Amino acid sequence: MTMVSSKREGFAPSTTVQRTIQVWDPVVRAFHWTVVVACMLNLFVLEEGKYWHRVTGYVVVTAILVRVIWGFIGTKHSRFNDFLPTPSKVMDQILDILDRNEKRYIGHNPLASVMMLCLMALLAATALTGWMTTLDAFWGEKWLEELHGAIANSIMVLAFIHAGAAVIESWRHRENLVWSMVTGRKKA
Repeated sequence: MTMVSSKREGFAPSTTVQRTIQVWDPVVRAFHWTVVVACMLNLFVLEEGKYWHRVTGYVVVTAILVRVIWGFIGTKHSRFNDFLPTPSKVMDQILDILDRNEKRYIGHNPLASVMMLCLMALLAATALTGWMTTLDAFWGEKWLEELHGAIANSIMVLAFIHAGAAVIESWRHRENLVWSMVTGRKKA
């Protein structure tokens, strides 16, 4: 068996091939896209309060529970201790952005970490208030239905900000962050 050299005589190695590394594992990516699809369905397609709306809410609750567990036992960049934002980390990133000297993060940056944790909390609150509307104690309570809707709408607003930030950061760092959440890979 002959070994083929990656460097052929007279040819220079390609400089356009970029090395990538695995960052987002399948659990993180499944959580992300499950939530995206569920929110799109429940906000724009399914009828509020009906069977499939509720089933989709239970799927999100399951996804959140799996993601929280995975945040303690999962791969390096999926663990909460890898990206837990502190006020100083967030302020440093904001100042770096204003100075146009922002660091590149392999995993979540501090602002993205804040966004992710806020979205997870709002998803849980939406699921809780949605479930509460099915209980006899809260049946027909308009304030609870309005709260449920307001939280769901805030998720939509934050999701648009999140998506916009991903596009801007992709442009600034010359790296397709949306695609990295599909493939799990980022530039090394």
